[in-house]
Amino acid sequence: MPPQEKKRRLSSRAVKIGMVSALSLTVAACGSKTTTAWCVDRYAPATGKTKGGYRVVSDYFCDTRDIERGTVSYGRYFWYYGGKRESNGYVTGGSSYGPSKGKIKSSGGTTLSRGGFGGGGKSGS
Repeated sequence: MPPQEKKRRLSSRAVKIGMVSALSLTVAACGSKTTTAWCVDRYAPATGKTKGGYRVVSDYFCDTRDIERGTVSYGRYFWYYGGKRESNGYVTGGSSYGPSKGKIKSSGGTTLSRGGFGGGGKSGS
């Protein structure tokens, strides 16, 4: 039988650094939270079982600049973050203040703020 070559082991620093980089990006991506922003009608509050919630309306009625600025609109329609949409079309358990970190997507699936590495998704003053 002819002698077989030993398998070459890749143990260079470049491979280790590459693996650590890939792992850290994976952890960072998994760690970033996505929050749903619901466009809601301030004047259609829920009553009864879903008291404290608001009626969800089309994203068309809300201003995406509110998210960019990190402000709360005082008009009829505003963004409501997090929470759960009930079967009756009302969302409860959220907040009118956006998250300080992470991605924000509208209930329609549009990315409104990417957040990211320490980014709060806010710009300007």
